[in-house]
Amino acid sequence: MDNSNHKSCSRVLTGVLFLICTAAVFYYSWLPSSNLKTETYLPRIIIEWTSEYLNLRTAVPFLLLGFLCDFCWESDTYDKERNSVFAGSRTVIICTVIVCLAEAGQFFISDRHPDFMDIFFGIAGGICGGTAALSLKKLNHYFFNKNA
Repeated sequence: MDNSNHKSCSRVLTGVLFLICTAAVFYYSWLPSSNLKTETYLPRIIIEWTSEYLNLRTAVPFLLLGFLCDFCWESDTYDKERNSVFAGSRTVIICTVIVCLAEAGQFFISDRHPDFMDIFFGIAGGICGGTAALSLKKLNHYFFNKNA
């Protein structure tokens, strides 16, 4: 498999993972009840953890979304001019739009209400995921491309 075909396949896989993760965010945000006890397919430890940490659970899928945005959808070349190790503005915008749509959908569901802290934790999760991706890129460049 040549390099361009490999990049194309990885971009398709990234897009599919991004869509699956986004669909999961909307699905769990728009359940009739905020507790996940009705989701019998989830392991008990996850159900208990999400019941205990209501706002923090919002950040978890956004860690993956932020990582996918900054690691896989940025240019494949290492940008020497970019000294920041924080998530890019595109990642913050994408995560903000997704979390705001997910919270806005709760206006139309009885027994659910939007929470500003969920929006904060979603954006924070996206920033942390994007920052992790950029840090991983910088470490990869440092260890494997020393002459570049």
